Amino acid sequence: MAVLAIDTSAAISVALTTDDGTVLAERVSTERRRHAEQLTPLIGEVLEAAGQGPSNLAAVAVGTGPAPFTGLRVGLITARTLGLALDIPVWGVPIHDALAAQALALPGLTPGVELLVATDARRKEVYTTRYQITGPRPQPGRVPGWKVLAGPTVGKAADVPGGADIVVGEGAALYPESLPLTAGAPLLPTAATLAQIAIARAAAGAAQPTEPLYLRRADVHMAAPRREASPQ
Repeated sequence: MAVLAIDTSAAISVALTTDDGTVLAERVSTERRRHAEQLTPLIGEVLEAAGQGPSNLAAVAVGTGPAPFTGLRVGLITARTLGLALDIPVWGVPIHDALAAQALALPGLTPGVELLVATDARRKEVYTTRYQITGPRPQPGRVPGWKVLAGPTVGKAADVPGGADIVVGEGAALYPESLPLTAGAPLLPTAATLAQIAIARAAAGAAQPTEPLYLRRADVHMAAPRREASPQ
């Protein structure tokens, strides 16, 4: 059986893995304004490349942010719809956890090291989460090797406290004067890593909610109902 992983927090990333996390196929689109149009075809391409069909899926993993509302909701709605239609579990994974897992391959990332993940929040702000490394990359049946020290939060890059040994994520690349990006650091989460984390957490019996991490209100709001004029 296979696990489908989806992330639409920034770019669009789709991967299909075995139930032990081995990647069977993956696709990435850097288009950031057409998530709804591109996601379903990418899922179809991944399934076809791996020679699998929807009936082969055992679960769906999806990135829960933090990220802006518009793109993120496309992945979440798609994952929940697939889970409901196929009667399979849907596992939510914060994208900062995926970037932290990808960073564990960097030289010098040993237990005790402090890691800062920073991603683009638009409006000249960043989402950040601070971790302390405690162990290796995710493995079957083993949760990822870190603990969260602070976050996720959103704010100006210049206001993010310093002191991290390693800084990763696209947010750091956008504001290098405030967030010194570590050489070779991952910039965007991959769906394959989301799947590997979700599989490890499921094996450990951890809860994996799919509520989105927006961290601030959407840019567009429903208008408040108009009040009837009081009779004179």
